[in-house]
Amino acid sequence: MNEASDSSKIVNLNPRMDPSSERVGELLVTVRNIANRLLQQWVGNVFEHVDDALFDLAEKAENNAAQMHYFDGMRDVRKRRAAVERSFLSAIGRELGDLASRRPAAAPTPAPTGVVELSLVADNELEESLAITSMIGKNESRMSRDLFAVNHRLSVICGGHKIDDSNNPIAPAILSHTFRAALQELSADMRVKLIVYKLFDRYVLSALEELYQAVNAELIRAGVLPQLRHHVARQPSGATAAPSLNSDRQGVAGDESGEIPNDLLQTLHALFSARRGNAGEAVNGGAGNYSGGPLPSVNELLGALSVLQNQIASTDALPSTADLQNANLSHEVTALKEQLLRQIGALRGARPGQVASMDEDTIDLVGMLFEFILEDRNLPPEMQVLLARLQIPYLKAAIIDRKLFAHRQHPARRLLDGLAEQAKGWSDESDRDRRLYEKVKSIVEQLLHEFDDDMGIFDRLLADLQQFQELSMKRADLAELRVAESTRGREKLEYARRRAAREIVERIGTNELPPLIHGVLARAWANHMVLLLLRHGDDSTEFKVALHFVNEFIASSRPAHTPEARQALRQMLPGIERALRHGLANVAFQEPDIERLLGQLHTYYRQQLGEITPPAAPLAEDESALPIPDSIQPLVQAAPDFDDDNLGFASPDIGTDSPEYRQVEALQSGTWLELTLADDSSTRAKLSWISPMTGRYLFVNRRGLKVADYAPRELAALLKQGKARVLAANALFERAMTAIVDRLSHPSPATEEE
Repeated sequence: MNEASDSSKIVNLNPRMDPSSERVGELLVTVRNIANRLLQQWVGNVFEHVDDALFDLAEKAENNAAQMHYFDGMRDVRKRRAAVERSFLSAIGRELGDLASRRPAAAPTPAPTGVVELSLVADNELEESLAITSMIGKNESRMSRDLFAVNHRLSVICGGHKIDDSNNPIAPAILSHTFRAALQELSADMRVKLIVYKLFDRYVLSALEELYQAVNAELIRAGVLPQLRHHVARQPSGATAAPSLNSDRQGVAGDESGEIPNDLLQTLHALFSARRGNAGEAVNGGAGNYSGGPLPSVNELLGALSVLQNQIASTDALPSTADLQNANLSHEVTALKEQLLRQIGALRGARPGQVASMDEDTIDLVGMLFEFILEDRNLPPEMQVLLARLQIPYLKAAIIDRKLFAHRQHPARRLLDGLAEQAKGWSDESDRDRRLYEKVKSIVEQLLHEFDDDMGIFDRLLADLQQFQELSMKRADLAELRVAESTRGREKLEYARRRAAREIVERIGTNELPPLIHGVLARAWANHMVLLLLRHGDDSTEFKVALHFVNEFIASSRPAHTPEARQALRQMLPGIERALRHGLANVAFQEPDIERLLGQLHTYYRQQLGEITPPAAPLAEDESALPIPDSIQPLVQAAPDFDDDNLGFASPDIGTDSPEYRQVEALQSGTWLELTLADDSSTRAKLSWISPMTGRYLFVNRRGLKVADYAPRELAALLKQGKARVLAANALFERAMTAIVDRLSHPSPATEEE
C-alpha cells in the first residue's frame, strides 16, 4: 500500500549513493564550505600567534645570532603567510571536491631539495616527519569517535569508496601533510617551522572536533547513516576480567575506553597486565586462598571504599612526619587491596578472591600515585601527611570517572595539582598564621567527610582553592613588587657609588694628589657624580661634564714651574671654581662651607703659581680639616677591587661552564627552590626577579617577602654544595605518571620478587 512512499524515508546502514548524482555534489559542497570556513579561521589563528611566539623566543635567545634568526623567521612568515594559507586551503578544497569522482590522492610529500647538504636536509626532514607523525597520532586517537562517523558517512556519499583516517581530506593526516606541503613556501629554517607546526597543532588539529561534529550533524540532517554507532574493538583484559564488566560501568561513567582513547592509559594497562602475569596470584593479596565468587561490582567497590573513607575521616589525629618517613610504603597498594576485599566480604557475606583487572589497574595506579606523593621531595613533609589522606577519595573518583587519568583538565586532577602547587612553596616561616595549611587541611577534610559519588565536589573545591590562591597572590604580588623596587633602588645607588668611585680612581692612577684635592674628589665631588648618575644616567651630558672636571681638577694639582704651565693653570681656575660651586650646591653644601673650601683652594693655587710662599706645614693634611659636612662620607679611599659582573661582590670560584652555573642561567622567574640559609635553616623560596643591572637573583617566600639574594656564582656554588635545590615546575600528576610508567617499565629486583 504505502511501501513505496515509506521506503524513501528509510536509510540503509550500508547504502551507496551515486557519486555523479546532484545530491552527492550538494552534500560535498556543503562539507567543503563547512571545512573551508573553519579551517580558514583556524589557520588564521596560527599565523596570528606566530609573531608572538617567535618574538618571545627572540627575547630569550642566548645570543645575537639566535635572536636575529627568530626575527628573520618572523619577517619570512609575514611575507609568505598569504601564499601558505592560499596553498593549504586550495589543496584541501580540491581534495574534498574530488572525493566523489576518484579516490583521494595520497598525502602530499615535500619536493626534493637536491643533494646539497644532504645530511642536513635528511636530519631536518626526519625532525619534521617526527613532529607531524606525533601530531597525527595524538589527534587521531583523541577524536576517533567523531572521525569514525565522518569517514563512514563520506564513504556512503562517495559511492562506497572507503574513506578512512589516511585519505579523508579533513582527517589529521591529510591536513598535516597538506600543511607541510604548503610550508614549502617558507624559506625559514626548521626551528621556525617547528614553532609553526606546534601552533598548527594547537589552533587547527586540536579544534577539529568542532569541524567533525558540524559535518556529522549536516550529513545526519541529510539522512546519511543517522543511526550510526561507534563500535570499539576491545582488547582482552585477561583471564580475571568479568564478561559483564563493561555493562556494569554504564550506570556510573559510560564506556570510557571508546570515549577517551589514550596512549598513556593503554601503556599503563599493558604494564600492569605484564606485572600481574609475572607476579601471579600474589598481586591479589593471596586471593587464591579464598573461594572466590562473582567479581565485585562498581557499587560494591564504592561501598567498601566509603566505609574505609569514613574510618579515616573519623580519625582526627594526623600521623607525624617521622611516622610517614619510617613507613614501609612498598606494600601500601597491596594492603589497600586486601582491606577492600575484606570489607567487600563483610558487606556481601562472602569474600571475593580478586577484583576485575580494570579495577585492579585503577587501584594500583591510584596507590602508586599516592606513593609518589609520599616520596616527592618537592612537597614539604607536613603537606605530604595531609595529601596522603586523599588516597581513598581519589580511588573512588577514578572508579566513578575514568577520565580522571586521561584528561589533564579533569577537576579532580586539577584540584590535586593545585593543592600540590600551593604546598610546594609552604613553610612554617611563610605561613605563621597557618592560613595556607588550614586551607589545604579544610579541603582534604571536606573530601573525606562529604565525597560520596558526587563528582561536582571537585569543581566546587577547585573553585574555592582558586579563589584562595587569587587573594593570596594579590597580597604576595604587592609585597613582592615592593621588595623588587627596594632592591632595584639599592642596586642603582650601589652601582652609582661604585661607578663614580671607579671613574675617579682610574683618573687619579698613580698620581700623588695633595690631601685638599683628593679630599674634594673623594667626598664632595664623588657624591655629586652619584646624584648625576641616579638622575641622568651615565650617558648624560651632565655626567660627562663632571668627568671632565675630574680631569681638570687633577691636572690643576701638577706643579706649575714654567710660565706656560702657570698661564694654563690661570685659564683653568675660573672653570674649576664655577663647576665646584654648582657641584657643592648639588650635594647640599651651605654657602659658608662653599666659601671656606674655595678659600682654601684659592690659597693652594696661589702657592702653585708662586704668588705666596707655602707654609712650613702643608695645608689641610688631614681631610677632616676640610669644611665638608659629616653627612657627606668619602666614597673613594683606595682603588676598589671591581667585578663588573657582580659590582664588587665576592663570588665563589666556580666556572661559568659548570653544570651548576648553566642551571642557574636557565632559571626563570617563578621557579621555586629549597634553600639552606646561613643559619642552616631550610626554607622554600621563589625566584622573583633577576636584576638586569647586577645579575643577582632575588628570592621571596609565598607571602612575597624577601628570603635571600645571590650573585649567579654564589647560587651555583649553593647548588653544587647541595644547599640549594630546584623544585619541579611541572604538575604533580604529570610527574607522577612519568615516574609510574618508568617504574613499571624498569622494575627493581625487589619489585620483581614480590
